[in-house]
Amino acid sequence: MASDIVLLAAVSVLSACQQAYFANLVGKSRLKHKVMPPAVTGHPEFDRTFRAQQNCIEFYAVFLVDLWAAGCFFNQELASLFGLVYIYGRHLYFYGYIQSVKGRLKGFSVSKLALILLLVMSLLGITNSILDKYIHLNLLTKIRHIVLG
Repeated sequence: MASDIVLLAAVSVLSACQQAYFANLVGKSRLKHKVMPPAVTGHPEFDRTFRAQQNCIEFYAVFLVDLWAAGCFFNQELASLFGLVYIYGRHLYFYGYIQSVKGRLKGFSVSKLALILLLVMSLLGITNSILDKYIHLNLLTKIRHIVLG
């Protein structure tokens, strides 16, 4: 069983490390700009760093649900690949946002595309599993046979 989800677990742990790293950078920015808790505003660079980290947290639950549902019900390898694309997009987003508000846009687009693809895979996989279990109709298998001959 563990080997069936090892890639999903690896991407999840990598993404958790990224979240921890972003939180650490917010702490460093607090010290650099002397913004003491519980304050969440101060120097513009701190504000952007804090906001970037908060935005990453806001999307994190959506990412994990989509990653695991896509991996378990559609394809683990493809879901893991798109999970890595999402992590890369969040990296671009975070560092772009620290530089400027507009700097976040490329990373946001990359991570949004990865999330959409994971969501579509999740929906297709779950729908196929429901149809297979309750109606005995496996659409993904039928499509594979049509496409591959």
